[in-house]
Amino acid sequence: MIAQELIDYFEQWAPKSIAEDGDPVGLQLGNPQQEIHKIMTTLDVRPEVVAEAIAQQVDFIFAHHPMIFRAPHNLDLSVPQNEMYAQLMKHDIVVYGAHTNLDNVNGGMNDWLSAQLELSGLEPLLAGGTHPITNEHYGMGRVGQLAQAMSVEQFGHYVAEKFDVPALRIVAGTEKQIQRVAVLGGSGGQFYLDAVNHQADAYVTGDISYHTGHDIIANGLVAVDPGHHFESICKAKLHLLFEQWKAAQGWQVEIIESKLSTEPFKFMMR
Repeated sequence: MIAQELIDYFEQWAPKSIAEDGDPVGLQLGNPQQEIHKIMTTLDVRPEVVAEAIAQQVDFIFAHHPMIFRAPHNLDLSVPQNEMYAQLMKHDIVVYGAHTNLDNVNGGMNDWLSAQLELSGLEPLLAGGTHPITNEHYGMGRVGQLAQAMSVEQFGHYVAEKFDVPALRIVAGTEKQIQRVAVLGGSGGQFYLDAVNHQADAYVTGDISYHTGHDIIANGLVAVDPGHHFESICKAKLHLLFEQWKAAQGWQVEIIESKLSTEPFKFMMR
Protein backbone atom coordinates (compact mmCIF):
# COMPACT_ATOMS: atom_id res chain seq x y z
CA MET A 1 0.00 0.00 0.00
CA ILE A 2 1.06 3.61 -0.27
CA ALA A 3 1.37 5.89 2.73
CA GLN A 4 -1.47 8.12 1.55
CA GLU A 5 -3.96 5.25 1.86
CA LEU A 6 -3.36 4.99 5.60
CA ILE A 7 -3.34 8.77 5.98
CA ASP A 8 -6.64 9.16 4.13
CA TYR A 9 -8.31 6.36 6.10
CA PHE A 10 -7.10 7.77 9.40
CA GLU A 11 -8.21 11.30 8.52
CA GLN A 12 -11.71 10.07 7.70
CA TRP A 13 -11.86 8.95 11.33
CA ALA A 14 -9.84 11.74 12.98
CA PRO A 15 -9.73 14.69 10.56
CA LYS A 16 -7.06 17.33 10.95
CA SER A 17 -9.87 19.88 11.19
CA ILE A 18 -10.86 18.63 14.67
CA ALA A 19 -7.37 19.28 16.05
CA GLU A 20 -6.89 22.34 18.24
CA ASP A 21 -5.90 25.56 16.47
CA GLY A 22 -2.21 25.73 15.65
CA ASP A 23 -1.52 22.06 16.38
CA PRO A 24 0.89 20.79 13.67
CA VAL A 25 -0.84 17.48 12.96
CA GLY A 26 -0.53 15.44 9.79
CA LEU A 27 2.37 14.48 7.56
CA GLN A 28 5.63 15.46 9.23
CA LEU A 29 8.23 14.19 6.79
CA GLY A 30 8.51 12.02 3.69
CA ASN A 31 6.63 11.29 0.48
CA PRO A 32 2.97 10.33 1.03
CA GLN A 33 2.99 8.55 -2.35
CA GLN A 34 5.74 6.20 -1.17
CA GLU A 35 4.94 2.51 -0.99
CA ILE A 36 5.10 1.28 2.60
CA HIS A 37 5.51 -2.21 4.03
CA LYS A 38 5.99 -1.78 7.78
CA ILE A 39 4.32 0.69 10.15
CA MET A 40 5.51 1.44 13.68
CA THR A 41 3.29 3.15 16.26
CA THR A 42 4.91 5.37 18.88
CA LEU A 43 4.16 8.13 21.35
CA ASP A 44 7.20 10.25 20.47
CA VAL A 45 9.64 10.51 17.58
CA ARG A 46 13.06 10.72 19.20
CA PRO A 47 16.51 9.75 17.86
CA GLU A 48 16.39 6.42 19.71
CA VAL A 49 12.95 5.67 18.24
CA VAL A 50 14.23 6.43 14.74
CA ALA A 51 17.20 4.11 15.32
CA GLU A 52 14.73 1.42 16.41
CA ALA A 53 12.65 2.00 13.26
CA ILE A 54 15.72 1.72 11.04
CA ALA A 55 16.80 -1.51 12.75
CA GLN A 56 13.28 -2.92 12.27
CA GLN A 57 13.16 -1.81 8.60
CA VAL A 58 10.13 0.38 9.26
CA ASP A 59 9.10 2.76 6.48
CA PHE A 60 6.20 4.56 8.20
CA ILE A 61 6.28 5.95 11.76
CA PHE A 62 2.86 6.88 13.15
CA ALA A 63 3.22 9.04 16.28
CA HIS A 64 0.85 10.71 18.70
CA HIS A 65 3.17 13.64 19.40
CA PRO A 66 4.12 15.56 16.25
CA MET A 67 7.81 15.34 15.49
CA ILE A 68 8.08 18.99 14.49
CA PHE A 69 6.37 21.49 16.80
CA ARG A 70 8.68 24.34 15.77
CA ALA A 71 10.44 24.60 12.43
CA PRO A 72 14.24 24.26 12.63
CA HIS A 73 16.24 27.40 11.85
CA ASN A 74 18.89 25.42 9.99
CA LEU A 75 19.83 21.85 9.09
CA ASP A 76 23.13 21.70 10.95
CA LEU A 77 23.61 17.94 11.30
CA SER A 78 25.67 18.30 14.46
CA VAL A 79 22.32 19.07 16.15
CA PRO A 80 20.81 15.71 17.24
CA GLN A 81 17.30 16.61 16.13
CA ASN A 82 18.49 17.63 12.66
CA GLU A 83 20.57 14.48 12.36
CA MET A 84 17.42 12.53 13.18
CA TYR A 85 15.63 14.19 10.25
CA ALA A 86 18.56 13.29 8.01
CA GLN A 87 18.40 9.63 9.09
CA LEU A 88 14.68 9.49 8.37
CA MET A 89 15.19 10.87 4.88
CA LYS A 90 18.21 8.65 4.23
CA HIS A 91 16.14 5.56 5.08
CA ASP A 92 12.96 6.73 3.29
CA ILE A 93 10.80 6.71 6.43
CA VAL A 94 7.52 8.60 6.31
CA VAL A 95 6.49 10.24 9.60
CA TYR A 96 2.93 11.20 10.54
CA GLY A 97 1.69 12.83 13.75
CA ALA A 98 -1.86 12.70 15.13
CA HIS A 99 -2.09 14.84 18.25
CA THR A 100 -5.18 16.75 19.38
CA ASN A 101 -7.31 15.29 16.59
CA LEU A 102 -6.61 11.89 18.19
CA ASP A 103 -7.35 13.44 21.59
CA ASN A 104 -10.68 14.84 20.39
CA VAL A 105 -12.09 12.04 18.26
CA ASN A 106 -14.66 9.68 19.75
CA GLY A 107 -12.99 6.33 20.34
CA GLY A 108 -9.55 7.96 20.49
CA MET A 109 -6.99 8.82 23.16
CA ASN A 110 -9.30 10.00 25.93
CA ASP A 111 -11.68 7.07 25.49
CA TRP A 112 -8.66 4.73 25.67
CA LEU A 113 -7.54 6.37 28.92
CA SER A 114 -11.07 6.17 30.35
CA ALA A 115 -11.37 2.51 29.40
CA GLN A 116 -8.06 1.81 31.13
CA LEU A 117 -9.53 3.34 34.30
CA GLU A 118 -12.77 1.38 33.73
CA LEU A 119 -14.93 4.50 33.86
CA SER A 120 -18.59 4.31 32.86
CA GLY A 121 -21.23 6.88 31.89
CA LEU A 122 -18.70 8.96 29.96
CA GLU A 123 -19.17 12.54 28.83
CA PRO A 124 -16.68 15.04 27.38
CA LEU A 125 -14.69 17.15 29.84
CA LEU A 126 -14.21 20.02 27.37
CA ALA A 127 -16.73 21.18 24.78
CA GLY A 128 -15.66 20.47 21.22
CA GLY A 129 -17.55 20.62 17.94
CA THR A 130 -19.16 18.51 15.27
CA HIS A 131 -17.20 15.91 13.32
CA PRO A 132 -17.28 17.01 9.65
CA ILE A 133 -17.90 13.48 8.33
CA THR A 134 -19.91 11.60 10.97
CA ASN A 135 -21.71 14.68 12.39
CA GLU A 136 -21.04 13.31 15.89
CA HIS A 137 -20.31 15.74 18.69
CA TYR A 138 -16.74 15.48 19.98
CA GLY A 139 -14.88 16.98 22.91
CA MET A 140 -11.55 16.56 24.68
CA GLY A 141 -11.16 14.65 27.93
CA ARG A 142 -13.74 12.48 29.65
CA VAL A 143 -15.68 12.39 32.92
CA GLY A 144 -17.10 9.12 34.22
CA GLN A 145 -17.77 6.91 37.21
CA LEU A 146 -15.70 4.27 38.94
CA ALA A 147 -17.56 1.07 39.78
CA GLN A 148 -16.93 1.75 43.47
CA ALA A 149 -15.61 4.61 45.55
CA MET A 150 -11.98 4.63 46.71
CA SER A 151 -9.91 6.59 49.15
CA VAL A 152 -7.36 9.02 47.72
CA GLU A 153 -4.51 6.60 48.48
CA GLN A 154 -6.38 3.67 46.95
CA PHE A 155 -7.12 5.70 43.85
CA GLY A 156 -3.48 6.73 43.50
CA HIS A 157 -2.39 3.08 43.59
CA TYR A 158 -5.17 2.21 41.14
CA VAL A 159 -4.03 4.82 38.60
CA ALA A 160 -0.38 3.75 38.93
CA GLU A 161 -1.33 0.12 38.33
CA LYS A 162 -3.65 0.82 35.41
CA PHE A 163 -1.07 2.93 33.57
CA ASP A 164 1.94 0.90 34.71
CA VAL A 165 3.87 3.91 36.01
CA PRO A 166 6.54 3.56 38.70
CA ALA A 167 5.49 6.74 40.52
CA LEU A 168 2.96 9.54 40.35
CA ARG A 169 2.07 12.77 42.13
CA ILE A 170 -1.11 13.28 44.14
CA VAL A 171 -2.58 16.71 44.80
CA ALA A 172 -4.98 16.48 47.73
CA GLY A 173 -5.83 18.91 50.50
CA THR A 174 -8.02 16.57 52.52
CA GLU A 175 -9.11 12.94 52.47
CA LYS A 176 -12.24 12.24 50.42
CA GLN A 177 -13.91 9.40 48.57
CA ILE A 178 -13.21 9.19 44.85
CA GLN A 179 -15.86 7.92 42.46
CA ARG A 180 -16.53 10.53 39.79
CA VAL A 181 -13.32 10.97 37.78
CA ALA A 182 -12.19 13.35 35.03
CA VAL A 183 -9.28 12.37 32.77
CA LEU A 184 -7.39 14.26 30.08
CA GLY A 185 -4.39 12.94 28.22
CA GLY A 186 -1.16 14.90 28.05
CA SER A 187 -0.67 18.17 29.91
CA GLY A 188 -4.08 19.28 31.18
CA GLY A 189 -3.52 21.09 34.46
CA GLN A 190 -5.06 24.31 33.16
CA PHE A 191 -8.42 22.57 32.76
CA TYR A 192 -8.88 21.64 36.42
CA LEU A 193 -11.86 24.02 36.76
CA ASP A 194 -13.66 22.04 34.06
CA ALA A 195 -13.24 18.97 36.25
CA VAL A 196 -14.63 20.95 39.20
CA ASN A 197 -17.58 22.15 37.12
CA HIS A 198 -18.34 18.54 36.14
CA GLN A 199 -18.42 17.70 39.86
CA ALA A 200 -15.48 15.32 39.56
CA ASP A 201 -13.96 14.04 42.78
CA ALA A 202 -10.59 13.54 41.11
CA TYR A 203 -8.80 14.66 37.95
CA VAL A 204 -6.16 12.54 36.19
CA THR A 205 -3.79 14.40 33.88
CA GLY A 206 -0.08 15.06 33.35
CA ASP A 207 2.34 17.91 33.99
CA ILE A 208 0.47 19.68 36.81
CA SER A 209 2.45 22.75 37.89
CA TYR A 210 3.18 23.85 41.46
CA HIS A 211 0.83 26.85 41.52
CA THR A 212 -1.93 24.95 39.71
CA GLY A 213 -1.60 22.30 42.41
CA HIS A 214 -2.36 24.94 45.04
CA ASP A 215 -5.41 26.10 43.09
CA ILE A 216 -6.65 22.52 42.75
CA ILE A 217 -6.48 22.07 46.52
CA ALA A 218 -8.25 25.40 47.09
CA ASN A 219 -11.12 24.19 44.92
CA GLY A 220 -11.54 20.95 46.85
CA LEU A 221 -10.46 18.75 43.93
CA VAL A 222 -8.05 15.82 44.08
CA ALA A 223 -5.65 15.46 41.15
CA VAL A 224 -3.44 12.54 40.18
CA ASP A 225 -0.53 13.24 37.86
CA PRO A 226 0.93 10.04 36.35
CA GLY A 227 3.11 12.09 33.98
CA HIS A 228 2.67 13.04 30.35
CA HIS A 229 4.05 9.66 29.32
CA PHE A 230 0.88 7.85 30.45
CA GLU A 231 -0.30 8.55 26.90
CA SER A 232 2.05 5.76 25.75
CA ILE A 233 -1.06 3.59 25.87
CA CYS A 234 -1.54 4.90 22.31
CA LYS A 235 1.13 2.55 20.94
CA ALA A 236 -0.90 -0.58 21.61
CA LYS A 237 -4.25 1.08 20.87
CA LEU A 238 -3.16 2.44 17.49
CA HIS A 239 -1.61 -0.94 16.66
CA LEU A 240 -4.92 -2.67 17.38
CA LEU A 241 -6.90 -0.07 15.43
CA PHE A 242 -4.64 -0.39 12.38
CA GLU A 243 -4.82 -4.19 12.51
CA GLN A 244 -8.62 -3.92 12.40
CA TRP A 245 -8.46 -1.58 9.42
CA LYS A 246 -5.88 -3.81 7.74
CA ALA A 247 -8.20 -6.82 8.01
CA ALA A 248 -11.18 -4.84 6.74
CA GLN A 249 -9.33 -3.23 3.82
CA GLY A 250 -6.96 -6.04 2.89
CA TRP A 251 -3.86 -3.93 3.38
CA GLN A 252 -0.58 -5.76 2.75
CA VAL A 253 1.47 -4.18 5.50
CA GLU A 254 3.06 -5.21 8.80
CA ILE A 255 2.28 -3.22 11.95
CA ILE A 256 4.48 -3.12 15.07
CA GLU A 257 4.78 -1.00 18.22
CA SER A 258 7.86 0.82 19.40
CA LYS A 259 9.31 -1.10 22.32
CA LEU A 260 11.20 1.87 23.72
CA SER A 261 10.11 4.10 26.58
CA THR A 262 10.44 7.79 25.80
CA GLU A 263 9.75 8.80 29.41
CA PRO A 264 12.45 11.45 30.05
CA PHE A 265 12.23 11.21 33.85
CA LYS A 266 13.75 8.67 36.21
CA PHE A 267 12.22 8.17 39.63
CA MET A 268 14.22 7.53 42.78
CA MET A 269 13.14 7.05 46.36
CA ARG A 270 14.89 8.79 49.23
